[in-house]
Amino acid sequence: MDKYATILLWAIPGFFILVVVEILYGHFTKKQTYTFMDTIASLSSGMTNILKDTLGLAIILISYPFILKKIALFELEDTLSLYVIAFICIDFASYWIHRLNHKVNVFWNQHIIHHSSEEFNLACALRQSISNLVGFGALFLIPAAILGIPYEIIIILSPLHLFGQFWYHTRHIGKLGALEYILVTPSQHRVHHAINQVYIDKNLSAIFCIWDRIFGTFQEELDEEPPVYGTIKPSQSWNPIWINFQHLWMLMRDAWYAQKWTDKLKIWFMPTGWRPEDVKDKFPVLIRSMNPKEKYKPYYPRPWKLIAIFHFISQNIMLVFLLSNFSSLEMNFQLSFGFILMLSIFGFTALMDFYRWAPNFGIFFGIVGLIYLVIPLNYFLIEKYIIAYGYFLFYFAVSIGIGIWTNSKGLNRNLALD
Repeated sequence: MDKYATILLWAIPGFFILVVVEILYGHFTKKQTYTFMDTIASLSSGMTNILKDTLGLAIILISYPFILKKIALFELEDTLSLYVIAFICIDFASYWIHRLNHKVNVFWNQHIIHHSSEEFNLACALRQSISNLVGFGALFLIPAAILGIPYEIIIILSPLHLFGQFWYHTRHIGKLGALEYILVTPSQHRVHHAINQVYIDKNLSAIFCIWDRIFGTFQEELDEEPPVYGTIKPSQSWNPIWINFQHLWMLMRDAWYAQKWTDKLKIWFMPTGWRPEDVKDKFPVLIRSMNPKEKYKPYYPRPWKLIAIFHFISQNIMLVFLLSNFSSLEMNFQLSFGFILMLSIFGFTALMDFYRWAPNFGIFFGIVGLIYLVIPLNYFLIEKYIIAYGYFLFYFAVSIGIGIWTNSKGLNRNLALD
């Protein structure tokens, strides 16, 4: 995890710079693809995913080293071709994991966050899951294991494979000629993020589009069918933690209230979106409009935007502190500090959703943060990281003040919507 934290310290600034470049390009060309809170929500989602992965918050049901030991038939030499073969195996596995996530109800929950934005830009590429808490992806790397590809190579290439999927989340690049037959391109991935009927569950490949063409899931972007982005059942929220588990909550509720025992069981493994008829009537869900202008878009006066920016900057300071000092921090502190940061992200995005309980949650978060800083176990922060400690005190105290101020405003989510 130390190495992963180090990699992220280099990758995060690069992603942020590219997002800023795309925002500036959209501004100057008058083709802006960003909105304020959607962007903040996307970047906040990226933070939650970084925390989850860095802290190792998942249970691995079956590991690649275990499979490798059991079924390897070859022992390939450490050459450039080995890395190429390994990368292709990772991409093949990614296609099938991605397809499973789109096709089966229970697995859709761990992917919905990536599709939740009603925009399409580089920032939404950072909307990555924290609900994939049970690891079984190694099963899809069986071809790599049979070939005897070492675990160390999979570990090296997997982050590169993930980072290689960032660039094509943009509306500013058109079709790319011959590359459309080799690589996943922005045009192909715009199709993947669209909810138009002709585009649903298409273009599931990550790097090489050959898998879509072989397995029948390829769809070209059509000039007469502009993509409409988001999910069929819109999230209507900026809260990445809620979005991550929103679909799971619906499945649990439907399973509980479904009258037939067969429905209670099969709802989990039916195609994505399937619901028993009796709960459809009892708990109707909002369906996304195909009008691309009808989006979740609350109105925020300037003070509210400043609050969002303050929280977002403070959370990034906390994240950079955690990653840059990860190897020197004890595990208990890593986990507890990560939990505090998760609370912060949950609280401020709930506030931006205008939930009436959110101001009180902000006050609660600030008090918890201050108590966390003054307990004897964390005195080492004063000795080693006094500047960071001072800022954390400031942030938690201001969070209490923001909670008190917003409480006085009497939040009304409906009146705040455009």
